[in-house]
Amino acid sequence: MRVSDIPEIAQLSISEKLLLVEDLWDSIASDASNLPVPQSHKEELDRRLKNYEASPGKLLSLEELQGRIEARK
Repeated sequence: MRVSDIPEIAQLSISEKLLLVEDLWDSIASDASNLPVPQSHKEELDRRLKNYEASPGKLLSLEELQGRIEARK
């Protein structure tokens, strides 16, 4: 399905389109049990968890992360 399939969507303002997207996303998230997770994603999460468990000290604190982000601006 494309926006052009529903002409009313094309007529919406940007803020209305954003609200529509938010509503659509919420409707998907409320029924996430039917959303399959690819095996590759599960494997990547397992890999990252093992890396963290092996070296938990290598993670940044929230403050360090925010400082790095601010330094890039």
